[in-house]
Amino acid sequence: MDHDVTDVAEARYELVISVDARRSGEYDDIDKTHMRERIYRVLETAFAHARITRDSLHMEDRGDGVLVSVSGQVPVTRLIGLWMVEVHEKLRDENRALRVPLGLRVGMHVGPVRHDGRGIAGRAVDLACRLADSSVARQLLDAEQADLVLAVSRSLYEDVVSSGGKFIEPAHYSSARLKLKEGEVTAWLHLPGRPAPAVPADGPQPSAGTRAPGTEGRTGGSGAGGDAPAADVDDADDPEDTGTDGLGDSGGTRYRVQGDMSQHTNNTYQQPVHIGRNVGDTGRRKG
Repeated sequence: MDHDVTDVAEARYELVISVDARRSGEYDDIDKTHMRERIYRVLETAFAHARITRDSLHMEDRGDGVLVSVSGQVPVTRLIGLWMVEVHEKLRDENRALRVPLGLRVGMHVGPVRHDGRGIAGRAVDLACRLADSSVARQLLDAEQADLVLAVSRSLYEDVVSSGGKFIEPAHYSSARLKLKEGEVTAWLHLPGRPAPAVPADGPQPSAGTRAPGTEGRTGGSGAGGDAPAADVDDADDPEDTGTDGLGDSGGTRYRVQGDMSQHTNNTYQQPVHIGRNVGDTGRRKG
């Protein structure tokens, strides 16, 4: 994907992908060369299988990773869906013969990208790189003993992932607040081939609206009032609702509760009590 240097002032709206290798500093010089070869094999094979042509891509070598921007002519759903599936499968193939498996962290964000003779730049590039390099992505890869973790920006999740599509399962993503250099941002994390991950306890926690793995379709607790509907999360006060998922956002979370949210466990009552709601004449004592 060649760009004229004179176009540097014109930002192009593109998908930015940052790919980093896990613990690259622990490789010696010879092993690092092999690691780099494997990363490129994984990515280029996945691009070919996903039918994404080389002229649609800009790729920069980052030593222990690769920075990619993808032309807006390529559907973003194909990258998040089919391409990530192919990356995962090829990475698994590569790791079968390795004593220490190669682990990859992938960050994705869509936004304005400026090209010059040396590469690409812009806040969209910065955010994609920060997502891949975040402590939560690093911790999650280790805690789950996974080979691959994907971290997408909040706007990318809301605009693309949340609607689903081929090979895209929104329920398999978990949200977290990431503490980056510029401030906190919301991101959504995914381990391909697995259910929604639990964010590590020593990292930023998932938002209140995110269910833990294995709880899809369940609601509330086991109190006397029965299962309670989950709380709806209303982020209207969050600056990210402006649609500019930039760096350094901050904002609170409001909750809109529907239904009976009470939970009661291991309580001792001295007198008869009623917990929950009466509907109509249910439970009313006749005189």
